[in-house]
Amino acid sequence: MLKPWMIPGDLAPGDCKCLERDWSDVELARVESADDPGFDLAFGALWAEFGAKGEIEQAAVLSKRLHWHGQLQDNGYGLRYRLMLVTSGGKFVAVRDHTAIVPSDEDASYVHLSHVLVSPEWRRTGVAGWLRALPIQTARHGLEALKKPGNSPITLIAEMEYPDPAVAATAIRLAAYEKSGYLKVDPSRISYVQPDFGSPEQIDLAGGPQPLPLTLMLRRVGREAETRISGREVKSIVTALYKMYECTFRARDMAGIWKTLETYPGDEEMIDLVPPTRGVHQ
Repeated sequence: MLKPWMIPGDLAPGDCKCLERDWSDVELARVESADDPGFDLAFGALWAEFGAKGEIEQAAVLSKRLHWHGQLQDNGYGLRYRLMLVTSGGKFVAVRDHTAIVPSDEDASYVHLSHVLVSPEWRRTGVAGWLRALPIQTARHGLEALKKPGNSPITLIAEMEYPDPAVAATAIRLAAYEKSGYLKVDPSRISYVQPDFGSPEQIDLAGGPQPLPLTLMLRRVGREAETRISGREVKSIVTALYKMYECTFRARDMAGIWKTLETYPGDEEMIDLVPPTRGVHQ
C-alpha cells in the first residue's frame, strides 16, 4: 500500500524497489513551526547527527525558514522550505528538509536538499528513496506559487563532502546518490563552497566566516542521462543556493561566497557531470 504522498513517477530509476513494500505503517507530517510538537523530534534528530560536524544550520535559522511558503523574497526568488517527519506508531522513522527555490525571472525550480536522516532500524527499507523523491512535489508547488509553467525544469541539488577513502559513511552516501540518478559537477572545474553554518557570535570569535568546500550532486529530473552541463546553468544553480542562504545569513558573511562565482567557467563552456563515487577509491 502506498500513501498519497508517494508518487511512483517521481522515484529515481534506482529507487523503484520502494514500490514493493506495504507502507501502511508509516505517517508523514509537515513540521509547520518551531512550536509544532514535531519540531523538537525532527530537529533534535538532525542536530544529534549533524550538529557536532557543523553540517546543519542553527535552530533559529530553520525556524525562520519554516515561514517560507513559496512567496517571493526581496531578492527576487520564491522560497518554499519544508521540514518533513516520518513516524511509525508515534516513533521516529526519518526526517527530511529541503527548499524549493524559484527565480522570478526564470522558469525553473531548484531544490536544495538540506538533510535526510533515517533511523538505523529503517535503513534499507526504501523509505530513503521516497524521501529523495518527495522534494519534487515541493518544486512543483513552488512553481505554482509564482505562476510558472508546470513543465518548467526541476533540479534537485545536494551538497556533499569530497570523497575520502577513510570515511566509510561518505562513500555510502555517495553510492546512494549515484544509484538514485544523481551526477556530480566535475569538482576540477567548479570550486563550490557552502557558507559557514556557525552562529554570528561563533563566526566573529573565529575572526570571520570559514566557508566549507563541497561538491555538487544534481538530479536534473527527466534529464538524468545527460552528462554535460553549461557554465550558465551551473551558475544559475549556485546563484539560487546563495540567494536562499543570504536570506538567513549576514551579508558580510556571504560576501566572500558570492565572489567565488567569478572563478566559474564561462556561460557557454561545457562541464562534465561525473559519477558521484568517482574518487572514492583513489
